[in-house]
Amino acid sequence: MANTQNEGKKFLDSVHQFFDHAASFSRLDPGILAQIKTCNSVYKVSFPVEIDGKIEVFEGIRVQHSHHKLPSKGGIRFSMQVDEDEVKALATLMTFKCAVVDVPFGGAKGGVKINPRTSSVKTLEKVTRRYAAELIKKNLIGPGMDVPAPDYGTGSREMAWIADTYQALKYGETNGLGCVTGKPVGQGGIRGRAEATGLGVYYGIREALADTDMLKSTGINGNTMEGKRIIVQGLGNVGYNAAHFCQQDGAIIIGIAEREGGIYNSNGIDVAEAFKHRTETGSILNFGNAKNFENSAALLEEECDILIPAALENQIHADNAGRIKAKIVAEGANGPVTRDAEKVMLQNGIIIIPDLYINAGGVTVSYFEWLKNLSNVRFGRMGKRAEEASHRRLVNAIESSSGKSLTATERSLLIQGADEISLVRSGLEDTMINAYHEIRGVMIKKNIEDMRTAAFLSAIEKIGVSYEALGIFP
Repeated sequence: MANTQNEGKKFLDSVHQFFDHAASFSRLDPGILAQIKTCNSVYKVSFPVEIDGKIEVFEGIRVQHSHHKLPSKGGIRFSMQVDEDEVKALATLMTFKCAVVDVPFGGAKGGVKINPRTSSVKTLEKVTRRYAAELIKKNLIGPGMDVPAPDYGTGSREMAWIADTYQALKYGETNGLGCVTGKPVGQGGIRGRAEATGLGVYYGIREALADTDMLKSTGINGNTMEGKRIIVQGLGNVGYNAAHFCQQDGAIIIGIAEREGGIYNSNGIDVAEAFKHRTETGSILNFGNAKNFENSAALLEEECDILIPAALENQIHADNAGRIKAKIVAEGANGPVTRDAEKVMLQNGIIIIPDLYINAGGVTVSYFEWLKNLSNVRFGRMGKRAEEASHRRLVNAIESSSGKSLTATERSLLIQGADEISLVRSGLEDTMINAYHEIRGVMIKKNIEDMRTAAFLSAIEKIGVSYEALGIFP
């Protein structure tokens, strides 16, 4: 327990150090900066649940870091390692993450001390519903107050339980489904949410590879994903989808690290097959012709173009930062690189694409889901057929004037209107592109050399404007 608490404190200290460094470039009043940095509220609760005829007591927590915009937003994680400092750090990151990608939420985070891998589905449902009820009693969850989402150890199933509990206790609230995001599509979710964070990582890496000015010092041939050698830590939702989309675009996944070890093949690893192998055997090891790494942390130190740490925080620290040979590190997880590690890596010329930008795809699409729940209409429902009719008239006019006919396949591609997943992915892509260039603009304007400081500064300035607009400060 002491070690877990120490890790949580190191994580929170690291986030505060990043903030303080970025804040030194801001002209905002020190009082405003202090308010932006501080967590607004922390709610800790212990609640009893009957498990197999016995009463067990579980600990839950919900941290709302910022109310500069409402609702606040952040995931719920189920883990025996959940502690207050860790949740505060994650909630703090959520505030700046939302600001960086212009999602109008404050930051929040929550968790329950429970092992989801050893608990039965029945136990998980009881605990999830009771935790939700505790938050609802204190008005700490709701579409206009605080909107949770999945995180480590939770998924769409748990979010559906929370939404159902909320609607049962808040019967008749027409916006009730908006109390939580990451739900199954059939229960108020949105198409494209499951892969959103990983897809956002791909879009962010793609933008970085097109940024030839920033890549000059790395020796990477930019403008294409083709042939880039990538190592991924974590084959969960984020790591798998990030690797999948990069591989689809021509990247070579040469290494995958997991908690039980890692695998490496310089000729490339089929991500889908590796995932299938782990699902069937319970381990990533002994996959095909790949070399086993009993110590998965050592795999992060292998030479590659891009390293995607997509597991947990504090994975790259002062002790191993000097051995990282990647040219780009894209933080798919929250806080995988400590402040001390970043200093070493920047000195070694490594580009770090920070978590508060690169893994913001999840909260971006959660925002779309929330909007869908408030409007009570599926994206594309009213416009898709009208759009197709317009495209059809245009295609007919082109065929008539040219005297040439298109094939059925060509006509279908040209006429197709945008459905929900197309609109979601388009919105996510646009968000990631705009945020990247905004961060790079801050780097150039303020003469800042690293992306994280620029991203934090961009967020700080936006949040400061929000406080001033509220009239809280003169």
